[in-house]
Amino acid sequence: MMNKPKDSNNIPDLNGPKASPRSIAMGAAFLMAMAAVGPGFLTQTATFTGQMGADFGFAILICIIFDIIVQMNVWRIIVVSGKKAQVIANEIFPGLGYVLSFLVAVGGLFFNIGNVGGAGLGLNVLFGISPENGAVIAGALAIIIFVVKNALTVMDRTVQALAVVKVAILLYIIFIMAVPYQAAVHHAFLPTKIDFYSIVTIVGGTVGGYISFSGGHRLIEGGMKGKQNIKYVNEGALTGIGIASVIRVLLFLAGLAVVVTGYKLDPTNPAASIFKYAAGNFGYKFFGLLLFAAGMTSILGSTFTSTSFLDFAVKSKSGLQKSRKVLIISFIVISTVIFYIIGSPAKVLVFVGAANGFVLPIALAILLIASVSKKIIGDYHHPKWLIISGWFVVAFMAFASIKTVIGLF
Repeated sequence: MMNKPKDSNNIPDLNGPKASPRSIAMGAAFLMAMAAVGPGFLTQTATFTGQMGADFGFAILICIIFDIIVQMNVWRIIVVSGKKAQVIANEIFPGLGYVLSFLVAVGGLFFNIGNVGGAGLGLNVLFGISPENGAVIAGALAIIIFVVKNALTVMDRTVQALAVVKVAILLYIIFIMAVPYQAAVHHAFLPTKIDFYSIVTIVGGTVGGYISFSGGHRLIEGGMKGKQNIKYVNEGALTGIGIASVIRVLLFLAGLAVVVTGYKLDPTNPAASIFKYAAGNFGYKFFGLLLFAAGMTSILGSTFTSTSFLDFAVKSKSGLQKSRKVLIISFIVISTVIFYIIGSPAKVLVFVGAANGFVLPIALAILLIASVSKKIIGDYHHPKWLIISGWFVVAFMAFASIKTVIGLF
């Protein structure tokens, strides 16, 4: 990852001033949670709630459990080793870091296609312009933000405020609607149908691809290294997953309350239709603003983290800065052009989660191998329950991914 250049390139620095370990951990938690709660997250949750009803609660339960296992493994191993994931992979087997970088970058590109589409969809709700043209505007704004000092900080604070309002509106919807809580809890543990595609998609959309590394790499950038920081690593990982999980459950319950009334969600923008049905035009317009902000923040996070996996082999500082600037602009432009050609933002946002679900078992397997390597982690003993549960997630996600591919074709 970059060495925090502060020259004319003005690439945003996520670290900020030196902070306490707990503050760094909470910063990593928020970074990961906001990366997970993007436009894809909103659209995927609404889409599957509309399709599966209360049975989708089971997929959410599995997702939360898997998220905890993945983040606890990834964050711990990265912080204890004091190295970025791609460096760890190269130490396991020469060249493996390049493979991991490629997979994460490609997965990040898929995410970014969905992110620009989500931001474009938000502008469509707000102003009525086409999602494709909205995506072009969002892509241009993202590039501008990457060359303006402190703009990323402003964006982060804006989204924090919007996240609070989002939770408030979801609570309001749940309060005014008749939520079938009993059915939701029953089917979460005893579903009538298990849909592997939905599990792969939402797990991939929450901790797949670059998202699983965003928090861990943020900790490293903040100077948090070594096993003495495990306490803060645990706090950060659980807080991040907790924030994302609470918002997903609230959105699921709100969507379920709407669906059980017999209302059919709009397939072109299912999450927005939940807000519109329950809170009228105000809810619909606010969701547009929220979706645009979530899309913009996810574009920045996806671009920043994904390109960091591509430039780590550049040795000189000047070469690193120049290559990073070119990569960032190219990454956003390519994502925007692809979305403009293919369109269908809601379908894209669901697909990108599934695509990144395929990356997760490979990336997690690499770090689990590292967890037992003394050369990488020294005298640290990674908990056996995390190793065993981690390999279970690898096996399940690999199986579910293959089953999903077979089902699609």
